[in-house]
Amino acid sequence: MTRVRQLRVRPDLLYVASGWSTLVTDVHGRITGAGPQGFFARNTRVLSRERITVNGREAVPFTTANVGAHAQLSYAELADGDTMPPRGVYLMIEQFLGEGLRSRLTALSFADQVITAQLRIEVDSDFADIEEAESGQRRQHGDVIARWHPDTNELRLDYAHPKLRPATAVQVHAPAPVSYTDRATFTVDLKIEPHDAAAVNVLVEPILEGKRLAAPPPTYMEPGDPAARARATLTGEVTRLSSSNPDVAVAWQTAVEDLAALPLGEPPGPTAPIAGLPIYQQIFGRDTLTASWQALLAGPTMLRDSLRLNAAHVGRRIDDWRDEEPGKLLHQARHGPLSLLGVDPFTGYYGDWATGPDFLVFLGQYLAWTGDLPTVRELIPVARQVVDWLNRYGDLDRDGFLEYHCRSSAGVKNQGWKDSDTAIVDEHGLVVDNPIAPSELQGYWYAALRHGALAFAAVGDRAFAAGLARRAATLRRRFHRAYWMPDHGCYAMALGPDHAQVRSVNSNDGHLLAAGIVPARLAPTVARRLFAPDMFSGWGVRTLSAHHPAYNPFSYHRGSVWPVEAGTIGIGLARYGCWTQLHRLAEATFAAAAMFEGHRLPEVIGGLPRDDAYPHPGVYPRACSPQAWSASAIIALVQALLALRPAAPVRTVLIDPHLPDWLPDLHLEGVHIGDAIIDLTVRRTRGGRVSVRSTGDRVAVVRQPTLHSRLATRHQR
Repeated sequence: MTRVRQLRVRPDLLYVASGWSTLVTDVHGRITGAGPQGFFARNTRVLSRERITVNGREAVPFTTANVGAHAQLSYAELADGDTMPPRGVYLMIEQFLGEGLRSRLTALSFADQVITAQLRIEVDSDFADIEEAESGQRRQHGDVIARWHPDTNELRLDYAHPKLRPATAVQVHAPAPVSYTDRATFTVDLKIEPHDAAAVNVLVEPILEGKRLAAPPPTYMEPGDPAARARATLTGEVTRLSSSNPDVAVAWQTAVEDLAALPLGEPPGPTAPIAGLPIYQQIFGRDTLTASWQALLAGPTMLRDSLRLNAAHVGRRIDDWRDEEPGKLLHQARHGPLSLLGVDPFTGYYGDWATGPDFLVFLGQYLAWTGDLPTVRELIPVARQVVDWLNRYGDLDRDGFLEYHCRSSAGVKNQGWKDSDTAIVDEHGLVVDNPIAPSELQGYWYAALRHGALAFAAVGDRAFAAGLARRAATLRRRFHRAYWMPDHGCYAMALGPDHAQVRSVNSNDGHLLAAGIVPARLAPTVARRLFAPDMFSGWGVRTLSAHHPAYNPFSYHRGSVWPVEAGTIGIGLARYGCWTQLHRLAEATFAAAAMFEGHRLPEVIGGLPRDDAYPHPGVYPRACSPQAWSASAIIALVQALLALRPAAPVRTVLIDPHLPDWLPDLHLEGVHIGDAIIDLTVRRTRGGRVSVRSTGDRVAVVRQPTLHSRLATRHQR
């Protein structure tokens, strides 16, 4: 098959981010006023256009690149055939992003004569919601009024809306006088001595909800604001990986760098990540938790902060508009104009059934990795509220399964992990009405009961923990009877409003393996079905079978491939010892990463088959990249290949590595287990045996298969 390299998601755009701020430019680093370009602060486009001209000609960079997480650098050649020589004068355009934006425009002269240059900077703003900028459709309107304030040499762009009062303040600092025209244009006449430079700084500072957001200093080093401090924390913590397989090593490096670049920097969980760029720069409950859980092998701080951030947003009242209930955890929270105006409920929206169970699962996982009882005790009251919500509201018809329903008129219809409106379809391709009890939610609930039991037992509430464990065993038995489809060799996608099976073959079974709800005797059957040609594309597991009448390889959830599922499915395959399928999945995922620029997996890739007819599968048209839980999937797959299970409270790591022939070695340096740090080296010999060497103190590394894999092997025999 022809090797494809350097695919780019959104190939016409570049973007950098810091906390709640994003800069989206064209590939030349310009904000031209087209599409979703602009400077966005708190989901609001506060700068929609910036045009830079020198002596009447637009400065079009000939090279542009992002520098680190928060900066961008471009170079443009300046020549007008009159006052400037054809070579030797350039404009260096540096963009530094924090809560505000600083552009430093430096004219560089390598000529032998004095250069005069008239620099003009035109700016504009439309205060569009990032969703409006992305779709190109405005749902809220107001005039933008430009006012010049000579006392402060500042341009104010004010949004004249009856219910909103955002503004953008623009200042230009230069070594020569700055003039302003009523067309929101700044002009500076520069005189540049031979072999010298002259710099002009443009400060763009949003004024949102009564607060002015300062432009950062002009430095490529981390500037020291909350988001930068969070990035530094994660960068200093991450586990390092090396391997003789360069695709695995580079994919890991990109993944940990992306995760370290994506924290919001918001207390009480500053290192908790956003979902993805450029359009999901906000709090997503289950995304922050899932990405942080999958990335535990790279470091535990992100999961601690994600748990804290979600706990701070626990539901407190009945609010149908927000789909909120006491004890329910967040779906998303954002600041954009549409949400502030009440066009949507997303300033704090609770339409998700996965975040609550995930919180309980990952609280137990956090304890297993860290042994951090003080943090678990801090979060246990919220864990109890989540259990109470699941008991009272999660299963309204009291059939023993979680089923979601949407009460909000502007809410999200589907509230499991597949949350697009058309994600849940029956075997005929028809969209299933609410209420729906999807299979993966039952797996999450089972895992939540078990891991929640561990957390409650650890803080001394053993009676409550025992009750949760008993309920988990009951749910496991009932689930199999209600969802198993023996004619398909897999589980139903969901139970519909009539409690009948939604008999569509889909990827949820991988989540069930990860949760441990699948009987060991059936795990090999379930794994084989996931990797049948209609489900496994060669690049990953499709969200919906290619044989299904609703299959669409470029849909959001009806046949596309989500890298995040590779991480979860990989953990499930390792749990049951399905090594053949795990190796196929890992090879497919790392090969997919190698196709993309920087080995960066996007949010969603196409579900087209991996064959000569399709050299690459493409991506979902509005995919984000980087995406936090696509990055974390790389880390989870490495953990799955090692079958690594920590038990920090007893200073032990269980491991059962199975490396494929294309991955002869892995070296992990700086793995955090409790308060200890260890290094692991795993090598595959020519005969296929795997050796393990560990260094570091106070942690025992024990080679031992998982319980589920031993049971599955026994059943196969």
